[in-house]
Amino acid sequence: MALLRSIESRIESLFEGVFGRAFRTHVQPIELARKLVKEMDDHRSVSVSRVYVPNEYTVYVSPHDQRQFASYEESLVRELQDYLAEHARREEYALLTPPKVLVTTDGDLAVGEFGIATRMAPGESRPEAHPAEIRTDEPSHTMVYRAEAAAPEVSAGPEPEVLTFLIDGKVRPSSKPRTVLGRSRQSDVYVTDVNVSRRHAEVVREDAEYWLVDLGSTNGTQLNGERVQRARLDDGDVITIGSTEIVFGRSGT
Repeated sequence: MALLRSIESRIESLFEGVFGRAFRTHVQPIELARKLVKEMDDHRSVSVSRVYVPNEYTVYVSPHDQRQFASYEESLVRELQDYLAEHARREEYALLTPPKVLVTTDGDLAVGEFGIATRMAPGESRPEAHPAEIRTDEPSHTMVYRAEAAAPEVSAGPEPEVLTFLIDGKVRPSSKPRTVLGRSRQSDVYVTDVNVSRRHAEVVREDAEYWLVDLGSTNGTQLNGERVQRARLDDGDVITIGSTEIVFGRSGT
């Protein structure tokens, strides 16, 4: 159970903090994980000696929902596949191949709605390696779910822009006007790199623009390969502190 909880924590961290609250009416990653497990349980097939479950899961979301986690999609899919694999292991289910999750859009779905279709897909290398009574290549009926309703909040103004910082395939969101990058655990973007200073650099919002500012770090700060003290940031720019590369992203671009 501890491993499942660990994976759940990683999935929840994709939309943690302000980012999660800002999009609480949209599809949430942890909801996807739990409904995928439900679909696995609901589509069990019993053979002579084993219980088989689908190994392919197609998730349909609205175009607007998909845009909310477009920059997270690769990490999200990987975590969802790990979650399904661990659930199957715990329940002693049999799989024809490791679980595969596909995400696609469906214009008929409203914001907060998502559909899941499952399939028993034969393995590419050994398509014959499954019991004859287990039917493959026939997708299930698509089940449609809706995001859990949340109590409305009174908005004090426009939602803050959410910045993303991609490090080693993991995205750290921030909507603060000043985001500190560093080795201190109190940093907004925590980096486990001995070559990084505790408060190495910060990203500062000034009007509609963002600036990268070195905070007197020991080893300096680079932007797209050039050492800088202060420089304007654009979506997709690469920040290097120590030996760590961080890809900067803006939700509004």
